Amino acid sequence: MRRSLLDSSAKKSASREATRDPKLNDAEKTPGSGMGPGAIGYVLGICKAYTTRVGGGPFPTEQVNEIGKLIGERGKEFGTVTGRARRCGWFDAVLVRQTTRTSGIHGLALTKLDILDGFDEIKVCVGYRLDGKEIDYLPAGERAQAEVEPIYETIDGWKEKTANARSWADLPAQAIKYVRRIEELTGCPVAVLSTSPDREDTILMRNPFET
Repeated sequence: MRRSLLDSSAKKSASREATRDPKLNDAEKTPGSGMGPGAIGYVLGICKAYTTRVGGGPFPTEQVNEIGKLIGERGKEFGTVTGRARRCGWFDAVLVRQTTRTSGIHGLALTKLDILDGFDEIKVCVGYRLDGKEIDYLPAGERAQAEVEPIYETIDGWKEKTANARSWADLPAQAIKYVRRIEELTGCPVAVLSTSPDREDTILMRNPFET
């Protein structure tokens, strides 16, 4: 999910307006209006099973350690043009939930689940701590964003492979629990699940084109 250009830290990264709908004509395009494209029809949001960011700026769940490095290597998280390594971290359910609400997203396409294969445990950000208080949203100000501390929920990982899975039945039980927990925390159902770069390795859980 891209950052909106109205995000206080968007200037530190490559971004395009995230709430603009290309189906609208020039007179109707209203980026920054607060109106999501859900007024038009079904909106599918795309996000990874973990979180990445390009460029500088706040990144609450960033893992500046071997975990972040491993995720980046497995996921080939390098800029297509620059070759610069992307910053990697655990899934931020707070950020995704906030994005689905502001962008009017009805379902998620969750990609790169296979990158998490083999981890003993996986963490998911379920809230933030700011100035000694727990909050359930990402603050608007860049200073506050830089100061929030993630509150994690730890989920058992799985040793079996999800890579190349093409049906729900092919997934390890713990991987299914992880996907279901993401749905609960974000308040948004996963409609499409991707388990490799191969287009065929896609599990269609809910057909977004038949709603």
